[in-house]
Amino acid sequence: MNLKHFAPIRVLSSVFSNTALRTAAISTALLTISATVYAAHHGIDKEVFAIQKAKVSLIQAVSTAEHHVNGKAISAEFDHTRQGWVYEVEVVSGTKVFDITIDADKGSVISSEEDLPDHDARHTQRGAGTGT
Repeated sequence: MNLKHFAPIRVLSSVFSNTALRTAAISTALLTISATVYAAHHGIDKEVFAIQKAKVSLIQAVSTAEHHVNGKAISAEFDHTRQGWVYEVEVVSGTKVFDITIDADKGSVISSEEDLPDHDARHTQRGAGTGT
């Protein structure tokens, strides 16, 4: 087997001199690579791969959103939109609730709009059956 095109495996091969350890290390590396390729090919956990590549953390996105409307975040999600990967942060400021979208790579505010209860099904569901 020519390992020159598989740098991680070549490194493992040189680190482990014991044949059994080397075989186990190479097998583990190949399984990891195969699982990653399979997951990417089949769309499994796209968010996991994307969040690892995001230049802006969830904490940074929430902080940006809170500062944008001088409020406190009550929820945040990582999602893929037409603009790419974004954080959608819901922030309460005074008596208003805002939906703020933060670019996951640049950390900039893409959009900010007041969340009106009659336009958001989540708010309707929260109040359902509670008499509110």
